[in-house]
Amino acid sequence: MSPLREISDRDPEELTSPPSFVHLMALERLEDTAVSHASALGPEKIETFRSLATPFPPGEGTRSFGGHVYAQSAYAASKTVGKGFVVHDMTGTFILAGRLDVPYVYTVRHVRDGFMYCTRSVDARQDGKIMFSCLCSFKRDENQQTFQHQPLPVQKRYQSLLAGKRPEDQPVSPSVDADWWIDVVQQGNIAEREFPGLDVRKVDMENYNNKFIQEDPGKYRQLTQYRLKGLPDEDPNITVSQMKEKDRAGDYDNLYACAHMYSSDRNSLLLIPRSLGIKNWAEMASLTLTVIIHQHGDALRMIDWEATPEQSSDVAMKWFIQEGWSPRSGENRAVHESHLWGPGGTLIATSLQDSLLRLRKIGRSGNL
Repeated sequence: MSPLREISDRDPEELTSPPSFVHLMALERLEDTAVSHASALGPEKIETFRSLATPFPPGEGTRSFGGHVYAQSAYAASKTVGKGFVVHDMTGTFILAGRLDVPYVYTVRHVRDGFMYCTRSVDARQDGKIMFSCLCSFKRDENQQTFQHQPLPVQKRYQSLLAGKRPEDQPVSPSVDADWWIDVVQQGNIAEREFPGLDVRKVDMENYNNKFIQEDPGKYRQLTQYRLKGLPDEDPNITVSQMKEKDRAGDYDNLYACAHMYSSDRNSLLLIPRSLGIKNWAEMASLTLTVIIHQHGDALRMIDWEATPEQSSDVAMKWFIQEGWSPRSGENRAVHESHLWGPGGTLIATSLQDSLLRLRKIGRSGNL
């Protein structure tokens, strides 16, 4: 039986949604070795993986969180590259809404294997249908800093909003960052489940943003702070000293890159109607998402070893900040853009997301 059809027979109850990010991203290889498929241009190397965890359902709905398939596609691709190659750029297209009852199957095609860069094409399927497709690029660290510039760090520009407030004291980012959902949860009509993989906190920007809504939506900003949940190693018996050695060797760098990508999509589109003063919409969905990782090495890594006591069995995690805004909307589409900042003020990544946004549904007889 083909691996793409085999998943249809799997009991959905076997899938769970673990809180730690490394287990949320866990994959099993469906083939013992890479398979070469002949094409008109020669053999193609393709490797196949299957997800083991259930994605988060925003708003307790039937659709999966898009950041899951996005990040896990990159993680599957990272299993096919050599040591030292870390994802630096990925563009993906969301084709169908993700389901919760069957796993994702990822087919990773080797597009190019170079000395400094390599490229992978990934298709994510459920029940044989392609739900998501992307092109992911990896590169080696060139160990050169001959030129550099970046915007003024977010910590300086929003110092008054961030100073004196511990990230863990900020409210947890809601499942759906819309007033109607927040009201339902606060009224006790529904118990919101824990968001897996990352601890994501929403910074209160209401006073800052009130003057921009509708008048100048492009200046609307939302800050969220996030850190990794769980340890980055799948081995439950690993010691802290062993993990520290592996961390400094870069063994977890692709997992960290995927965690930043995963966070970039958290409530990203919900910022757009807020910036426009729109409270109700008919349809909203991601179309494409690009994430560019600017920094590798220590800037990307998520364990704070300086804050971790010697001989401790617990490790401290770094807090990162996502700064999101919407530079353009119209014609039933809107753009979300964001910068991902390290705790020291280093810009580590940029995201650009094109989305569908409709205030009323369009029938099939209309212009789609």
